[in-house]
Amino acid sequence: MLPTDSATPDIRVRLMRSDEVEAVTGLVEAAYASDFELSDAYRADIVAVAERARDHQVWVATDAATGALLGTVSTPRPAGAISPLAREGELDFRFLGVAAQARRRGVGEALVSHVLRLARIRGIERVVLNTGPDMLSAQRLYERLGFERLHEREFTFERPDGTSFLMLAYGRGVGASTADDVERESGSA
Repeated sequence: MLPTDSATPDIRVRLMRSDEVEAVTGLVEAAYASDFELSDAYRADIVAVAERARDHQVWVATDAATGALLGTVSTPRPAGAISPLAREGELDFRFLGVAAQARRRGVGEALVSHVLRLARIRGIERVVLNTGPDMLSAQRLYERLGFERLHEREFTFERPDGTSFLMLAYGRGVGASTADDVERESGSA
């Protein structure tokens, strides 16, 4: 398990275990469905946790005392990408979700901080992500953590029903890896 930074010592981040797929699927689906109306296609992407775990890494945030699942985020395996957004020297992430009962505990921040730390360990210079215009709380989190809009990478997403929206892009440099980061990462896999 990876402890997060000192701001959230009661939260641990680790790879999802195979026996947690159903619980993580329910968590991420509920997290998105509570804030947004989901199309069938988007819901199918969100709940494809088992498939995602085969090709990528699905991380979970847990309560340090109880082990309860609090949130999740997905990243590519080393040298991969999880979306078309990532370019050479970048790590992208998707499906950041926090359980309703765990909101306002710093879970989202702990997961994004983990992604930044993972990028540093891998020698990657930048973390990037897409988010929808309705995901205002996520946008506030990213901006608070130093992410900036990448307007040149934004695009209009066409829904199957013919409606569309602007898919936002954010990015942030990660800085150098520390010895503590490398030690934590080697103990998490």
